[in-house]
Amino acid sequence: MSDLIASELFATLNILVLKRMHLGRFKLTGTPPNWLQQFCRRPVQPEMEVLIPEEDFPFLENFLIDAEEIWARNDNKKLKSGIWDQQDLFNQEYHFEATAISVNNQKILLIELLDEEYEEKQNLIQKARENKLDYQYLLKEIQKKEILIHCIIHDIAGHLSAINCCLALLDFENLTSKGKEHLEIGRMQTLKQEMLIREILDAFSAEVNSLESFTVDAKQAPNVLTCAQEVIQLLTPTFALNKMQLQLASNIDRTADWKVVGDKSRLDRVIANLVENAFRYSPPESVVTVDLQQDGDYILVRVDDEGSGVPPEMVETLFEKFSQAKSKSGRIGLGLYFCRITLERWGGEIHYSPRSQGGSSFWFRLPKPKAMVL
Repeated sequence: MSDLIASELFATLNILVLKRMHLGRFKLTGTPPNWLQQFCRRPVQPEMEVLIPEEDFPFLENFLIDAEEIWARNDNKKLKSGIWDQQDLFNQEYHFEATAISVNNQKILLIELLDEEYEEKQNLIQKARENKLDYQYLLKEIQKKEILIHCIIHDIAGHLSAINCCLALLDFENLTSKGKEHLEIGRMQTLKQEMLIREILDAFSAEVNSLESFTVDAKQAPNVLTCAQEVIQLLTPTFALNKMQLQLASNIDRTADWKVVGDKSRLDRVIANLVENAFRYSPPESVVTVDLQQDGDYILVRVDDEGSGVPPEMVETLFEKFSQAKSKSGRIGLGLYFCRITLERWGGEIHYSPRSQGGSSFWFRLPKPKAMVL
């Protein structure tokens, strides 16, 4: 392809080609695109030199610092500036993106005017954000329904257990033959109800079943450090959007063994529940920290926030069903209850402590796989 064709092609594609001459000084290469004159106060001509960022594109000041490193290496790598907005001489806004590359030992800066491409990118980004929000909303709705199903089934199972105890005691009474017949019918009915509960759990709440099934095998046990890192990665954008910081404590020994008894998906949910709880009750510009500690045959996980803390009247019922702050309406108060019943099923425990410097500390302990007694 001849230089003339290449020059016209770049101009048609709305790409300005600049060759670096000296620090901050560039020469127009080939035919300048039509839009360039809208940003230059002097007539634009091929091969003229321009000062960047002092004159026409001040946005590129920081980008050119990194571009100099790319040019100094003179390799095939390229560096993009990302999209920026700039007004022309008539106060009309346009969108640009710059690219720094090396070609045949020449330092080249490309500045591209984005029009339709920019709108398409923005639409795709917006659609992706909407899809992500919809996905997160559906996940929370599913989680809420699953926990509610478990709570209902848990209560029903408890009542059935009490009924079975009463029926067993009746066996020792001096019943008539008719009474014994009614007793047997009652037993059969409770057996059917127990089978129905199991069918409901199997059919409508597969994740709830993992409360019943978890691993104590050291090779398959979940790594609580990995779970904490994944939760932090998932929720960090939400914290950043609200000008809050979510971090892992800096003093954690990454080389230690952080495996615990449990099930990974449920352990992820426990940590996420505690972090989301800290998020809801923390002010902007605050920090939520997830810390891990070795505790003998156990591992201690703590989530600290800088919020207002838990009202004293709520502490005793904090981990009970439907316990929630009055200021947080619209939630059914099952998150901490779910954490408690899950951790206790795995041989662990969960507690709350107020922080001396203000805020809340929710912490739980889980046994290491070798410490679980079957």
